[in-house]
Amino acid sequence: MQEPDAAEPEATRREAGAAESARANRGWWDRNADEYQVEHGTFLGDDRFVWGPEGLDEAEAGLLGPPGELKGRDVLEIGAGAAQCARWLAGQGARPVALDISHRQLQHALRIGGTFPLVCADAAALPFADGSFDLACSAYGALPFVADPRLVLREVRRVLRPGGRLVFSVTHPIRWAFPDEPGPEGLSVSSSYFDRTPYVEQDEEGRAVYVEHHRTLGDRVRDVVASGFRLVDLVEPEWPAWNTSEWGGWSPLRGRLVPGTAIFVCERD
Repeated sequence: MQEPDAAEPEATRREAGAAESARANRGWWDRNADEYQVEHGTFLGDDRFVWGPEGLDEAEAGLLGPPGELKGRDVLEIGAGAAQCARWLAGQGARPVALDISHRQLQHALRIGGTFPLVCADAAALPFADGSFDLACSAYGALPFVADPRLVLREVRRVLRPGGRLVFSVTHPIRWAFPDEPGPEGLSVSSSYFDRTPYVEQDEEGRAVYVEHHRTLGDRVRDVVASGFRLVDLVEPEWPAWNTSEWGGWSPLRGRLVPGTAIFVCERD
């Protein structure tokens, strides 16, 4: 377990560009990967494909296509973490590649095991040839953390074959108007939904150590279309009765009233 920082970072809203965001988030995930996997590993499982804290499972949702039709398909998982989703895909007979910006997250993928490739790289510069994959997926990976999501989406389009499908999940944009709290205090609007200023945690010298970028729902749709995809579906999972767990600002209380995850199902034109 890595040592915690000496001082708690300051949370603020300020501009943060592509290079600063990538540097900060690579460092944050490397430092916090161990704690993340301890805290959420049971929920995520070793070989489960879950789209978000609500617990929507790809085995039931079939957003990438019917599980029975995944066999032999080349699939890129972006922001894979410990590659739980890629491991599930491999179990269906697919040929996944798990990519993450964090070396430490991929070490957890090695710890759990699997025979598929693990690649440490930035999603805005994918180290693959054009048309390498049939499908791409990202469960809360990469897109919330990049300054220009269109760079990532265009890279994904480039490595997909014609007609290929991309499915990605992000924090539902409406959540940015509410405090990130699981209890009643997280049910009152506290800021403008239209304020796109990034959320930044910075150290005592003002250097970003974590960055998350806000896009409205309309922004996300325009990003998808401008990057050469066709939006097939937009899924907003409801909170299921069986899920009694909290995950950061996600909870049964909030989940029954306000959407927490948005899943974009896209196809390459």
